[in-house]
Amino acid sequence: MAEPRKSEQAFRTIGELADDLGVPQHILRYWETRFPQLRPLQRAGNRRYYRPADVALAHRIHRLLNQDGYTIRGVQQLLATGAHDGESIDAAPVVRAPAAASNQQEDVSAEELRRLRNTLRDALDQS
Repeated sequence: MAEPRKSEQAFRTIGELADDLGVPQHILRYWETRFPQLRPLQRAGNRRYYRPADVALAHRIHRLLNQDGYTIRGVQQLLATGAHDGESIDAAPVVRAPAAASNQQEDVSAEELRRLRNTLRDALDQS
């Protein structure tokens, strides 16, 4: 028989969150060492209870690492800048290109930078 689903506002144990994300529990413990923002409550016997904000953050970390291709360091930088507090991480940031070559500055989107990176990677793989 399937277990009834908990309220979105209910605290989650490490096992429940791990099952929800599809990762082993030790991954969540590792993330706690790498991301100071992820701090579940710890009760008797060091049992972890993840608050709704912790659950949302764990989902965001999981998505950034496993779907968006960020590294641990990249996610740390995003979280350190406060981009996890309601700002859209998904929006392609605009990077200003240096104006050394000309007097004009042009806007380069993150998507364009990814395309260039992939082109360079392909060229290196062929050599």
